Amino acid sequence: MAVTKSPSLSTCTLHIERRGGRGEAGARALERHLQNVSGVHDADVSFRTGSARITYDEEVTSEDTIREAVRDQDVSIQDDPDTDTDDVSSRSELRREAVFVGLTLLGMMTGLVTGWLDGPALLMWASYGVAYAFGGWYGLKGAVKTLRHGAVDIDLLMIVAALGALSIGAPFEGTMLLFLFSLSNTLQHYAIGRSRRAIKSLVAMRPDEAQVLRDGEEVTVPIDEVAVGDVFVVRPGDKIPLDGVVTSGEGTVDQASLTGESVPVPKEPGDEVFGGTINESGSLEIEVTRQAHESAISRLIHMVERAQSEKAPTQRLIDRLEQPYVLGVFALTIAAIAIPLALGSEFTSTFYRAMTLMVAASPCAVIISTPAAVLSAIASGGRQGVLFKGGEHVEAAAKIDAVAFDKTGTLTQGDTQLTDVFVRETADESLTDDGLLSLAAAVQARSEHHLARATVAAAEERSLDVPDAQRFQSAAGKGVRAAVKDGTIHIGNRSYFGTVLEDAAIEGIEPGLDRLQSLESEGKTSVIVAREAGGDVTVLGWLAFTDTVRPGAAKMIEDLRSLGVEHIVMLTGDNERVAQRIAEEVGIDEVQAELLPEEKVSTIEDLVDQHENVAMVGDGVNDAPALATATLGIAMGGAGTDVALDTADVVLMGDDLSKIPYVLGLGRKTRRTLAVNLAIAFGAIALMVGTILLRGIPLPLAVVGHEGSTVLVSLNGLRLLGYRE
Repeated sequence: MAVTKSPSLSTCTLHIERRGGRGEAGARALERHLQNVSGVHDADVSFRTGSARITYDEEVTSEDTIREAVRDQDVSIQDDPDTDTDDVSSRSELRREAVFVGLTLLGMMTGLVTGWLDGPALLMWASYGVAYAFGGWYGLKGAVKTLRHGAVDIDLLMIVAALGALSIGAPFEGTMLLFLFSLSNTLQHYAIGRSRRAIKSLVAMRPDEAQVLRDGEEVTVPIDEVAVGDVFVVRPGDKIPLDGVVTSGEGTVDQASLTGESVPVPKEPGDEVFGGTINESGSLEIEVTRQAHESAISRLIHMVERAQSEKAPTQRLIDRLEQPYVLGVFALTIAAIAIPLALGSEFTSTFYRAMTLMVAASPCAVIISTPAAVLSAIASGGRQGVLFKGGEHVEAAAKIDAVAFDKTGTLTQGDTQLTDVFVRETADESLTDDGLLSLAAAVQARSEHHLARATVAAAEERSLDVPDAQRFQSAAGKGVRAAVKDGTIHIGNRSYFGTVLEDAAIEGIEPGLDRLQSLESEGKTSVIVAREAGGDVTVLGWLAFTDTVRPGAAKMIEDLRSLGVEHIVMLTGDNERVAQRIAEEVGIDEVQAELLPEEKVSTIEDLVDQHENVAMVGDGVNDAPALATATLGIAMGGAGTDVALDTADVVLMGDDLSKIPYVLGLGRKTRRTLAVNLAIAFGAIALMVGTILLRGIPLPLAVVGHEGSTVLVSLNGLRLLGYRE
């Protein structure tokens, strides 16, 4: 069970029992029951995936009350289900279903052959009885549970049709219906189960224990008991149990299971590692930075649980229409019996045709067409280090026709480096380049900006003595300041000195701005460093930085265009010249530079107005508002970023730009698969119903057409598990 909170509402995800059968009418009834509980704002339930996600006001109700409401509907709840046990149980249930299918086939064929050979009537009817018992077992259980919720579903349709065939002396047709119905149900459960197991394999990536150093000795400790700051040891071939930072040793780590990176990543002291990845070479000592429940793999698992419970819009629509559709089929069947009988038709043939019509019109293939495809797509993405937070985001990816990119850390490497330190000649005769860098590092040590990190890193490389800074203040997107030694040090771009210090007379600002323009024309990001003392502000010098474009960025842009993306934009707080140079290098259409975070949001809103479906790609930290505003928010490097997992709709666990076209390509492929599935499902229904009304067809043929279309859409959806860009 996972719980997430917003300022006003809480959301809990409950692991509930899974149920066989085709429809989700019982789930809809449980949703309605939960929505009637005081304080519950929304409920999304699926017996197919075994999840219930409820949003509620914790000031009005509680999770315990919600759990009690679920149990009141005769639905069991699993507390923190064990994945291995759950998987074994699912496989055991699948084998049992397969055995029942085999017994149904045996009974059906024995009864048929006995009848052909004029064998004992008792043997024939006993055989058909076996077929009815085993073929209808799961359908009857599902129908009864749904009826207890005050609803009807497809299981009931099939049971009624089979009993109807038996009542008019057509037991073979009835058993054939039950055999194919139970067979396709078993194949459907296998398909959905395979998708679910592909997703749940993420859980198996996390070891249960860690080799922790205690008083210089290795002690085996359960990962839930390992604390932040503990140091554990991994050897070649070991799975890394927890997120941490390497403190000793060098080696390579296979991160493919988490980030999708195909090449092992070198690790040395100071590098971050993630739980669930595999240490390929070298012995490493790692200091824990997150507890087990906070690790990247744990957050990933909770996110996948949420993805399973959040349905695609198409699936929501189909689920809502299931109940009225089934009632409509019952009404049509009754009409198909009553009207001909009123006109003088013979009962047996009329009833037989009505049962055939009921089978043909049943929406089994329609209902399974969406989850078969969407769950497979989510599982396929998970294998590639691409995590969708729900089916609705898979469908959203299919419609994207404009993409906005953050620059730093997205299109560029994000490892910004300080390249130039300049001291203004007339600023301070005693000030050296190292002295200027030391003052800048003192202020920037309080900031999380990428330029700040590069400044501090450069000071550390030079082993400079960095003084303390006090009263740090930041002007978002412009600059920072803090009290250092006997004055206030200001570090910022032209906007900072034009707005924050607009009322101050700044000595040396003109040559400083000229130098910034010169450096920016070289493609370097630059800032001015000034000191304020005694009411006077003096420019001390300037710093210049560079960042390199990620390999494959230009190819990624080409791939997006080949997918049909019409407009590609770069959004950055950096200066116009640097942004334009990078845009020209990778082939971007439009540049919006020198943007504050709130201006990125308004730019995304404008893009949505123009193109309707817009994706925003960023690092999930300072881009969080823009990610939330876009139609589809895609965060890169999510394995190490808490905010990315919280704010984006799709999380790329690594930094591979090729995964962005993969996301849109998978969404488009899923949309095409859904279109094909729905065409098959509705086409089969229309063809059979039309033929039955015009000429009539045998019940076995309607059964084959009905169950065949259901199996076909399940297998077609399963093909998405093998999707590759």
